[in-house]
Amino acid sequence: MIQNHTIMQYFEWHTNGDGNHWNRLKEDAPNLKERGIDAVWIPPVTKADNVANPGYSVYDVYDLGEFDQKGEVRTKYGTKKELKAAIKACHDNDIKVYVDIVMNHKAGADETEVFKVVEVDAENRMNVISEPFDIEAYTKFTFPGRKNKYSKFKWNYNHFNGTDYDHKTGKTGIYKILGENKDWNENVDDEKGNFDYLMFCNIDYKHPDVRKEMIEWGKWLIDELDIDGMRLDAIKHIESYFIRDFVHAMNEHSEKPFYFVGEFWLPDLETNENFLTDADYALDLFDVKLHYNFKEASERGQGYDLRQLFDKTLVQENPLNAVTFVDNHDSQPGEALESFVKDWFKPLAYASILLRYDGFPVIFYGDYYGIGGEMPIDGKQAMIDTLLFIRKNKAYGLQDDYFDHEHVIGWVRRGAKEVENSGCAVIMNSSTEEAQKQMFVGKERRGQVWLDYNNIREDEVIIDDDGNGLFKVNPGSVSVYCQKDL
Repeated sequence: MIQNHTIMQYFEWHTNGDGNHWNRLKEDAPNLKERGIDAVWIPPVTKADNVANPGYSVYDVYDLGEFDQKGEVRTKYGTKKELKAAIKACHDNDIKVYVDIVMNHKAGADETEVFKVVEVDAENRMNVISEPFDIEAYTKFTFPGRKNKYSKFKWNYNHFNGTDYDHKTGKTGIYKILGENKDWNENVDDEKGNFDYLMFCNIDYKHPDVRKEMIEWGKWLIDELDIDGMRLDAIKHIESYFIRDFVHAMNEHSEKPFYFVGEFWLPDLETNENFLTDADYALDLFDVKLHYNFKEASERGQGYDLRQLFDKTLVQENPLNAVTFVDNHDSQPGEALESFVKDWFKPLAYASILLRYDGFPVIFYGDYYGIGGEMPIDGKQAMIDTLLFIRKNKAYGLQDDYFDHEHVIGWVRRGAKEVENSGCAVIMNSSTEEAQKQMFVGKERRGQVWLDYNNIREDEVIIDDDGNGLFKVNPGSVSVYCQKDL
């Protein structure tokens, strides 16, 4: 039987740091499957520079919460043993596990070294603004707590091409490391002249030992955790040909189909397509442009033309490589890429990723369970559960779009023979007045009664002899009509 699949990003930036997150996932796995979740994207599993860090300040990629390093054995989310138990629980419930992989930089080095650098302009990293000089920087990673288990590789300044802090003077800046064959990697995003450098100690993928070590680590991680895929962090800052080689190496190594999605945070279709070309289309990308379209629509209301909602998006132009989402840990309030979709538009946005034909949609933990921190935000579990039910049971078959009004758009999924009583009609409205739209659902459906499964409208829509229904929607709302249960 055909079935729609859905990912949940199982964390937000302020996820409880009590060390029990893996335990919560283990207990939650049966519930997630019942709700319609088929895969979870979990946060970085590797040891960060401190236990409170969400995992993006990577210290030791071989420490999954096993060694007493950086003040704790566990990571923010728990121990390695608990992580493996959570993955097993997901697999027992037929849920795939995709691990967040951070390969751009390292943080929290064990020792300093002295070496030569030049300072570059933060807004144009190709512009050198100093003569060569010596700095003392934390670039030596020896991992004394791990004692060479799993890997004997030690990192030093030769394995990086940039850093941001001179321990000797206490000054910060963007310092390009000098040496033989040292420069920024070329096949990265060209924002700021060259966006190879992002933060901390920037890994140099021109170095053959680095390339070899990171590929060997990726293989080890697959074997150690029995994972089903990876979410690759910050790939616009990483040499694109290394990403291609890494993906191919993991696919060759894995004994089962292995999935990749990359975070290329730039809402420009051409740049995303160029990256996909460099990477041999071997991975999917998050549809950042669609996210920003949702944000703009939520902020402008009636000033936004809903007919443009999918314009210049990956899901429209490269649907086989598009992972659609509404918000994530970076776009939530207070974070680096804050661009949170306003509450009133969240149901419209989730309907747009869950009920359409194209795209592999992601539910954000923060939208589902709520966001913590100093400015908590309630979750919208009931709303999302309803749309997940419709996705799992109704949203199948060919799609007909009705993008014929600037404030009121809709689409019909015709249904599939393999899924009993499937098919749906979606209508969304960004105006301040009630609206309606006639849409064709099929002559074979004449006489059927369709109801709003969102439980917003109480109308009973009778499909006429020509196969049309007149579907109504409230102001600033979305209704999803399906055949009344027999």
